[in-house]
Amino acid sequence: MFYFLFQTFMTYNLILIAAAVIPAVFLMVRVWRADRLEKESPQLMWLLVKGGIFSALLALVEERIGSWILDAAVAKETVLYNVLLYFVVVAVAEESSKYIFLKRNSWNSPEFTSQYDGVIYAVFTSLGFALWENISYVMHFGFTTALVRAVTAIPGHACFGVFMGVFYGFARKYENYGKPAASRACRFLSLLIPMLLHGTYDYIATTQQTSGGWYFLAFVAVLFIVSYILVGKVSRQDKHIV
Repeated sequence: MFYFLFQTFMTYNLILIAAAVIPAVFLMVRVWRADRLEKESPQLMWLLVKGGIFSALLALVEERIGSWILDAAVAKETVLYNVLLYFVVVAVAEESSKYIFLKRNSWNSPEFTSQYDGVIYAVFTSLGFALWENISYVMHFGFTTALVRAVTAIPGHACFGVFMGVFYGFARKYENYGKPAASRACRFLSLLIPMLLHGTYDYIATTQQTSGGWYFLAFVAVLFIVSYILVGKVSRQDKHIV
């Protein structure tokens, strides 16, 4: 009897973990296969995924500290509180943490030879973050949460990674071409744009419930479509930058 209950429990948990992991892995494979010039090594891809997982842990600490400061300084349930929470505490913590590990693991990599590589690296890091975050949510809230996050949060993180990666790839190109000022500007944009998108995503998802979620669905649809177009365009126009 104990063995049967234990086996059932383990099987259910494995199903939950699979439901949390499969959407992220699917998107990783899609982005990786779109590389026309040179496929990146599995070793580097795994390093980036691990970096994304560590970035989720770092962001968790930063968000706890930021939330504590915000709770002490601003009244809850106000517009100002929500704006600071989602655009500053959450978006800055999560996207900057991803960027730290992205740059640490890929900026000086000998495999970073084309602009599209920047997209791959950023998306893999973002999906490593999303993968760990998704497992945590699914283990706490169950299979229904996995289904919802499979079509919202995980693709959302992938989209933030696409925008980060496009500018990150430009930054590496300008650095290689001896244009440090342009490289720094692109690195700044590779952080700023995903932060703004992430903050908008969370803010609309949380505060626009009275509209029936239509604003959120419209924003997500536009975000997904633009990201899909960007991936295709950067992949088709990809060139070596070394």
